[in-house]
Amino acid sequence: MTLGNNTGGLKSASNKIGKKSGLLKQSFTKSLAFSTLLAASLVILPGFFSSAPAFAQKEGQDEKTEKLDYGQLIEKIKKGEVERVEIDQTERLAKVYLPEDPKKAIRVPLLDRNPELINILNRNKDKVDYEAISSANSKAAFNLLINLMWILPIVAIMLLILRRSANASSQAMNFGKTRARFQMEAKTGVKFTDVAGIEEAKEELQEVVTFLKEPEKFTAVGARIPKGVLLIGPPGTGKTLLAKAIAGEAAVPFFSISGSEFVEMFVGVGASRVRDLFKKAKENAPCLVFIDEIDAVGRQRGAGIGGGNDEREQTLNQLLTEMDGFEGNNGIIIIAATNRPDVLDAALLRPGRFDRQVIVDAPDLKGRLEILKVHAQNKKIDPSVSLDAIARRTPGFTGADLANLLNEAAILTARRRKEALTMLEIDDAIDRVVAGMEGTPLVDSKVKRLIAYHEIGHALVASLISDADPVQKVTLIPRGQSRGSTWYIPGEEQGLLTKAQMRSLIVRTLGGRAAEEVIFGKAEVTTGAFDDLEKLTAQARQMVTRFGMSSLGPLALETSNREVFLGGDWMNRSEYSEEIAARIDSQVREIINQAYEQAKDLLAQNRPLVDYLVDLLIERETIEGEEFRKIISEYTNSPETELAISG
Repeated sequence: MTLGNNTGGLKSASNKIGKKSGLLKQSFTKSLAFSTLLAASLVILPGFFSSAPAFAQKEGQDEKTEKLDYGQLIEKIKKGEVERVEIDQTERLAKVYLPEDPKKAIRVPLLDRNPELINILNRNKDKVDYEAISSANSKAAFNLLINLMWILPIVAIMLLILRRSANASSQAMNFGKTRARFQMEAKTGVKFTDVAGIEEAKEELQEVVTFLKEPEKFTAVGARIPKGVLLIGPPGTGKTLLAKAIAGEAAVPFFSISGSEFVEMFVGVGASRVRDLFKKAKENAPCLVFIDEIDAVGRQRGAGIGGGNDEREQTLNQLLTEMDGFEGNNGIIIIAATNRPDVLDAALLRPGRFDRQVIVDAPDLKGRLEILKVHAQNKKIDPSVSLDAIARRTPGFTGADLANLLNEAAILTARRRKEALTMLEIDDAIDRVVAGMEGTPLVDSKVKRLIAYHEIGHALVASLISDADPVQKVTLIPRGQSRGSTWYIPGEEQGLLTKAQMRSLIVRTLGGRAAEEVIFGKAEVTTGAFDDLEKLTAQARQMVTRFGMSSLGPLALETSNREVFLGGDWMNRSEYSEEIAARIDSQVREIINQAYEQAKDLLAQNRPLVDYLVDLLIERETIEGEEFRKIISEYTNSPETELAISG
């Protein structure tokens, strides 16, 4: 497909831009090398040409056997002591061949005496054979040709260096050209049918594609095409995949570039590349321009420390002007993606530049199920595998996480030499993705028993309180930095947590430390709960200072801090007095201490059940959630043991 000069310019701009930081150094090095070779050639070439006669004379040096002057030659001719004479009229010499050795010639200079020698030879032609030779010295010409052949490689090298020096100059001139990849009809291999789990975002972008294909449907009612769409969401949720789907669906030219490709080490390059990008986009309008990770170039102006010129700001100013400036950009739709919307400049987010801001969040249960169906199409999965169960076990997983999960399960299946993926491989893959690689099993020791009590403390407390997620499994198999772990099955995401749920989460988190103290005493508690303590302390403090879930009342005493480099304050400011700060600390301690006492009471009241579950866990190393709940229900129905449950 021929795209004309525009495509050629894009390809040359894309191919000619090499290593930017070493461009000037390489150009200087090449120029120096070229100058050196040129000077050497100017010195060597005259030597080659001047050496041609020397090469021509080399034969004579080989032929000369003895000295003979002109007078001696005449005397020998007259006496008949010469076999043959060859006269070279150009070089003015005679080659004399004597009877004793007729194959060797003696060279005799003639100077201006050629006619005299010819007359003498004519008078003695009965005694001596002679021949007059022209100046055609074939051997000298051959030697000269050999010398010239040595020069040709040097000339070729000089021409090559000269060409590369010209290319370097061209690169310097094209440094401000855009590096965007251009496709007249992008063939990404991705369609909207390949995108699942983000139906709302997909619908918004399908409308943009429809606008490009059938604009009359919208213009008939006075609607105008959106100028820009900003995709916002955490990493791995499918923002770039959506852009690929748009490129695969839209039958219009498509430009794609990363935000980091605008700004370089040289001042003015970023703004120049923005101008060049939109120039080429206008030449191919209507078209789509996709800018990935736009936060690299769209960061808030004036943020950070220092008052020097920021090249990024100049690039952003040019981008703002091109998107919705005085001239406008009719027919160009900008699609950008970012996972840091908080750092983007407000002028970039206003309508007229980005008319739509599409949230691409982590999928819900239904979305995860649809994503699993898409990624399971090319894998051999056992019929017993329930994708719904996998979706329920993976709250918070993004599309990239789910794709990686099934891939890890497939790798484990191949490693175990099975023909299809089973729930065992998928469970192990979930553990691997979330917690890390499986470590060496613990040997039977006091440490193993202590870890077992810690994990059973978590699981049993979670099962005995209300508003807590059910236990999925308890295991002593080390993964990552954890020597044991307890897994839960989260309920359907609601996006909101009640005060009771947050309090139950703190009680559950304290179950491990509470078990250590109840079983082994205060002096034997370990450092194994340090991560639990960090999480629950932060959560309790948020309940008091951000969510208004304490006796201080519904007050937001702290806000999320903004970094100084993103336009935030130089230092954190307290919005409350020292007295309120002391009351905040008191409320946090009260929430944690109450939860800790509740966890210890539950474990102390159900000590026989704790010991039984620990022995079972040490024996099997893993207890599945269904069996765990069955054991608890048996103790509930047992007349000998009364199970204490806190509501």
